[in-house]
Amino acid sequence: MTEDQIRLREGRALLIGMWGNLFMGAAGVVAAILSHSDAILVDGLFSLIGFTSALLGRRVSATVHAGPDRLRPFGYAADEAIFATFRALSLLGLVLFAMSGAAMNIYGYLTGDPPVPLKFGPLIVYFVLIGLTCALLWFIHRRAWKRTGESSDILRMEATAAAFDGIITAAAGVGMAGIYFLQDTALSVITPVGDSIIVLLLCSTVIARYISDFRRGLAELAGVTAAPEHIATTRRAARAALGEDGGRLNDLSVTKLGRSFQVAVYYDPGRPVLAQEIDTLNLRLQHDISAALPGADVILLATACGRSWPATMDPRSNPRP
Repeated sequence: MTEDQIRLREGRALLIGMWGNLFMGAAGVVAAILSHSDAILVDGLFSLIGFTSALLGRRVSATVHAGPDRLRPFGYAADEAIFATFRALSLLGLVLFAMSGAAMNIYGYLTGDPPVPLKFGPLIVYFVLIGLTCALLWFIHRRAWKRTGESSDILRMEATAAAFDGIITAAAGVGMAGIYFLQDTALSVITPVGDSIIVLLLCSTVIARYISDFRRGLAELAGVTAAPEHIATTRRAARAALGEDGGRLNDLSVTKLGRSFQVAVYYDPGRPVLAQEIDTLNLRLQHDISAALPGADVILLATACGRSWPATMDPRSNPRP
């Protein structure tokens, strides 16, 4: 699949996701007002963040494949990592805000300030509509992610967000049903704050995932080494070309940035070589490595050292007198 086809399919999925999340966000806010439910309000706010992220994601998708230019000499691959990082951060902030609000409601109830009673009528229609919408968005985003070679972090995060939104909605529905049926039982004492308890339980199940997504995006922006399986794939792909050339591989570094990989090959040819020979070997490595690791950009460095100078040669350790 060409980059234009990937961009087109990704854009369509994000456009559907954008309007789907706007519908769910508006429905969540209206249902929360009618039912006095904080859990439904949190669900609606999740969807509104999804709308904003889909809108921004379409813009990132349109530029992420662009190559280096005068403004961005290393290309636009970092935009996807920036998007993923701040999307996770915004969701993490919403989760923490919701948990603190729920905790304050429970505290208020314990100190003699009961919350407004829930109205269950509007919730039935809401749970059915939103549950079906989340399932549809998850299917659309996951299918687009699979068909584009699982290379888009944007589609992966949108599919995950739709799945979590659906799980949150389903769990909130089950919790609301439980609150309704507990009203005339021995556990009726907790029903006034049952909504806040549901918020705490739901948020506690997703907070670890959003922290993980935030840390992953931050690691990419910081230039942390890629996962071991990516490094192993790169080494296997480079073995044939370097073996035929007859030199020695001193070091190899791989970093991930969005859907692209930056590969630096530190290579000692072991003989005098022309610049044209280095270029030819670099192009061979680019072909072999990108075939095994899509999105890889390979730089071949002819050097007797690895990614850092030995202490005896490092000019920072041995300044000129």
